[in-house]
Amino acid sequence: MTTPHPTWGALLLADPSPCLRWLVLTELLHRPEDDVEVRELADLRHSDGYVAQLTRLQRNDGSWRAIDVGSAGQSGELVATSYALMQLGYRGLNAQDPVVQKGAAYLYSQQKEDGSWPLEGQSWPGRIDRDRESEGYAMIPLQTAVPLRALASCGFAVDPQAEWAYDWLISKRLPDGTWPTGLASGSLGGVAGYRRIAHSRWGCRTNTTAALIGLALHPQRRNSPAARRALDLLLGREAQETHALGVEVARLVGAEEMHGALTYFARYDVALMLDLCWRVGAIESDPRVANLVSFVRDQRGPFGLWKCHVRPQASRWLSFDLLRSLSHLLGSSDWISLEPRTPFAPYPKRPRRY
Repeated sequence: MTTPHPTWGALLLADPSPCLRWLVLTELLHRPEDDVEVRELADLRHSDGYVAQLTRLQRNDGSWRAIDVGSAGQSGELVATSYALMQLGYRGLNAQDPVVQKGAAYLYSQQKEDGSWPLEGQSWPGRIDRDRESEGYAMIPLQTAVPLRALASCGFAVDPQAEWAYDWLISKRLPDGTWPTGLASGSLGGVAGYRRIAHSRWGCRTNTTAALIGLALHPQRRNSPAARRALDLLLGREAQETHALGVEVARLVGAEEMHGALTYFARYDVALMLDLCWRVGAIESDPRVANLVSFVRDQRGPFGLWKCHVRPQASRWLSFDLLRSLSHLLGSSDWISLEPRTPFAPYPKRPRRY
């Protein structure tokens, strides 16, 4: 259970968003589904300003345009629709909702025969070397990890078509348990310093994080060896960046733009990492998790809430997210880390030759 605070409950329940109030009641205060206030807020969720906006902007085929979901305008409809479903799913809307159903149907209509989604026509990296047309990427895990995350966010994780996509994604893992930047002409793509993973030569933090989020949202695969291995490696970064705390929450509530391909997870968001920890099964007995929890608790304000520095208007949503994570991390788990703690630098200094 989350440790009670004299003011956080009242402040979160005073938020104008019925989605946030519903989530606070159900996930922090553990009110049952048949509670009168819970049922009332469940019916009011479509009156949430951002939900109403996404509902109005959804096109007849179930898709959204990039400009409609707070993207930079470079994404195709497939990625934009994925972002929209992530945002709706984060607010608690699920597969029973007609708007979500239409969006999911559009994503499924774009799925390829091998279970993946197409690379072409989206905002993914085009070529390793722009002067050599033959070096175009033939595969990057993001092409499937992003729409799969969107579907899982809304409760479609166990659908046969989604399971098909999970199998494709798992097949692209590297032997060390990470996911690469991509494949071009049969070669692995390079990994920029900001995307490096400790103890991995070719693992890409952006692709590995995106794949792990999808696994963490699956009721069975969340505790799989693939998910645990990926989280274990990602925890090796051990960064504590105050300015990045809650950037993913800000995106999911529409306060921050959703843009970037390989740069999407350039900032190390501790709130996102704690969310992944409790979903996959890592707890405070792991010193790395304990350090992240200590960092987050130190950032808590005098009224029991946290400030989202990148977008202050998302602070209540960030507070809900962190309170949910902290409440789950207090339990027991069979989590075991296999990674040694080593100092990590994205751009290590090279020794001089002379």
